[in-house]
Amino acid sequence: MSEEIKSGLLSRRRAISLLGVAVARAASLAGVGALGLAVPTAVLTTSEEAEAQTAGMVRRQERRGARRERRETRREARRAGRETRRAVRRGTAPQ
Repeated sequence: MSEEIKSGLLSRRRAISLLGVAVARAASLAGVGALGLAVPTAVLTTSEEAEAQTAGMVRRQERRGARRERRETRREARRAGRETRRAVRRGTAPQ
């Protein structure tokens, strides 16, 4: 029973990812790329900057980008506020 539960913890996406990593590793150790072609190992790995493949993924990336921009705006505002308050405490701020 415990073996069945443990195997259920590995999702299909994770299993395919692990399989791809194993194949890439085996190919790099053998000095051969995919399908017997000489391919650098860097080409066999996935990129963090991969482009979206579906409309849903595009929307998700747009939302993530918008969140990042809002977060950076808030951080800049906080930073500017801190600098202003420090300057006032030190007596160097124009009043």
